[in-house]
Amino acid sequence: MNVVISIILTLQMISALVMIGLILVQHGKGADMGAAFGSGSSGSLFGASGSANFLSRSTAVLATVFFACTLALAYFGNLRPSTSGSVLESAVAPAPVSSVQVAPPVVPASGAAQIPAK
Repeated sequence: MNVVISIILTLQMISALVMIGLILVQHGKGADMGAAFGSGSSGSLFGASGSANFLSRSTAVLATVFFACTLALAYFGNLRPSTSGSVLESAVAPAPVSSVQVAPPVVPASGAAQIPAK
């Protein structure tokens, strides 16, 4: 069970990091307007519209993987143990009262009794 949770957690972290990178690489909708006026470079590695399709589809796939891993981790995190008992019942029983040592009463110092109370 721990191996499955470790694999799902690793897959979730990898998908989150790659998704962050893909989102940062994508350009916004306002970038096309800036390129039309000559302030930006319109050429890219994947072509004019190919990068948007490739990056947006891969981001959508990674988001789906991320949410599926999140749901799986939530499911495994909420599984109940097979024993029908509470955590308090399985805790160590408290020490018996007879073995508890009681401290002697505290006697005030002799000078403290001479201070007048207001």
